[in-house]
Amino acid sequence: MLAKAVVRIGNGAAEMEGMLELPPQRDRSALGIVLFAHGSGSSRLSPRNNYVARVLREAGIGTLLLDLLTPDEEGSVAARFDIALLAARLRTAADWLRAQDAMLALPLGLFGASTGAAAALRLAADPAVPVAAVVSRGGRPDLAGAEALRSLEAPTLLIVGGEDDGVIDLNRMAFEQLGCPKELVIVPGAGHLFEEPGTLEEVARLASDWFAGHFARNLP
Repeated sequence: MLAKAVVRIGNGAAEMEGMLELPPQRDRSALGIVLFAHGSGSSRLSPRNNYVARVLREAGIGTLLLDLLTPDEEGSVAARFDIALLAARLRTAADWLRAQDAMLALPLGLFGASTGAAAALRLAADPAVPVAAVVSRGGRPDLAGAEALRSLEAPTLLIVGGEDDGVIDLNRMAFEQLGCPKELVIVPGAGHLFEEPGTLEEVARLASDWFAGHFARNLP
């Protein structure tokens, strides 16, 4: 498989387009692969998620950023908050990754933002999908549902901006329900989008350390 490739993943009547990138090989293979679940109103072109993805690749981790919704669906608030729909499409992408020879032995991680975090957590709670670690950035883990949060086993990191008051409370409530290895990090001075100087860099550092550490435990 190419180190960088545009991929199209069929999901019934919808087709998801994304960018798959593997880290430079250097003297070792990738530590794992992270599937990104974008938030409401965002896409695979999100500059914030692309920055985080670049930092992950520099740490030896592959990334797949893709659009879970079609352009028509993106205009629908109902579709953007349809967690069951987003999780189902995320599962299709995860299944596609596991069907690729180059990805077969790699641990799978999920990185979700906003409503995409809820979809990632719901997918990770499915015992049929082997997920090694999950990271949520400014996410809505509460929307994953109490059953998914309680049954989740994959180590989960929740990252929230210190100025994102309402979302902090929702993350704290969801954090209490998680039964998996977990951590909640509140980044001082950061708003919902982590646009303040140094805050997105901190998100990328936290995510890179989380995935690398847990992927190392899942490599054969």
